[in-house]
Amino acid sequence: MRFRDGQRLQLEHPARGGRAPLSLRLSVNRRARRISVRIDARTGEAVVVAPTERGLEQAVAFAGSRSLWIAERLNARAPGVAMTPGATLTVLGEPTRLEATGGAGAARFARDGSQLLIRAGGEGEAFTRRVLNLLRAEARCHLSARTAVHLQTLGLAPVTLSIGDPKSRWGSCTPRRRSIRYSWRIVMAPPAVLDYLAAHEVAHLVRADHSPAFWAVVFDLVGDPTPHRRWLRDHGATLHAVG
Repeated sequence: MRFRDGQRLQLEHPARGGRAPLSLRLSVNRRARRISVRIDARTGEAVVVAPTERGLEQAVAFAGSRSLWIAERLNARAPGVAMTPGATLTVLGEPTRLEATGGAGAARFARDGSQLLIRAGGEGEAFTRRVLNLLRAEARCHLSARTAVHLQTLGLAPVTLSIGDPKSRWGSCTPRRRSIRYSWRIVMAPPAVLDYLAAHEVAHLVRADHSPAFWAVVFDLVGDPTPHRRWLRDHGATLHAVG
């Protein structure tokens, strides 16, 4: 059987006994150095990655050998949070309730006592789109500010900054183009974690690797990065499950 990029398959559940099969998506990433499997928190499926389409056959076999690990991770994954009225997510680590206002007004922040709110007009996809637009704008605002601070600290010139929604990375830096791309989802993390991410990507303008010299630059900018890295490892799936 010839496999292709983007194809979806069903893996037999390792527990069997009438258990639903595991959903597996095939992905080709030319930059990948080896075959790997990850869990997509948003779609609730496993993704097996191969460097080439020819390597997908081996990748499927590898995923099959990891079916128990896949089943455990899927079972433990964070429940999804839809951007619908009444839902609660976090903004800079603060619980934030979504409320519909009626009409077609843009999303905006508000407070009800100590409760932070996002109020937006519309229904269904229109409501979700307005909330997402606000969160992306908030992410750009805070990331631009912290990126500028770290650039100034290192005596570096401004960069081109963009906001996206990558499925696994929180940020990426292309030193030769002097560009940094961030995931908007980091705006849901505590401010210190967002600041760490900005420092991490700016540090790549100095060192493009993850050598001790690179981590020394990060340490000079934000101190010990270990707690922030641990927070992303422990809570990242929850952020990816929103939307």
